[in-house]
Amino acid sequence: MKSLRLMLSVVLLSLSAMAFAQSDAQKPIAQSDAQKSFAKLKTLAGSWEGKVTTDPKEFITGNNLMQVTLRVTSMGNALMHEMKGDAPDDPITMMYLDQDRLLLTHFCDAGNRPRMTGKLSPDGKILEFEFLDVAGNTQHGHMHHAVFTFIDENHHSEDWTFILKGDKGDKTVHAHIDLQRTNKQQALSR
Repeated sequence: MKSLRLMLSVVLLSLSAMAFAQSDAQKPIAQSDAQKSFAKLKTLAGSWEGKVTTDPKEFITGNNLMQVTLRVTSMGNALMHEMKGDAPDDPITMMYLDQDRLLLTHFCDAGNRPRMTGKLSPDGKILEFEFLDVAGNTQHGHMHHAVFTFIDENHHSEDWTFILKGDKGDKTVHAHIDLQRTNKQQALSR
């Protein structure tokens, strides 16, 4: 009789543990700030085009038209950002989650790879990336800061800050790109 009670107790405990585990599995898992930021950033996937302005102005070449492509890749674990303009450069930027932070690695035409950490504003309209570190040669400077401003599903802007090394000290170059989605059908089908 005691062994029957013991076996019955073990079975009941096992069933209640399974039921508890199933109820926990059905609860939604809260997203971290980094996950929310990355999810917001992935809404920019698609093709974009817009005018770039720089400060100082002498850094604009050609007609100042810029094409930007953002593509979710690596089974949703990374977002690739590619810029093309009149200049022969073609920088690639990868954005991804690294545990509890959103990281950006910019593969710069200056020959280095700065990393930045991203944080979404409380209102969800601005994603700002702050400089973390840089790998590679920085004798020609490096990208130092980036800001993505979400205007609507077919319009966003990007601000990129480059630190240019010079004989007379470092110089900050700021580029602003006002972008319109060129593949509006993709935005509607999301």
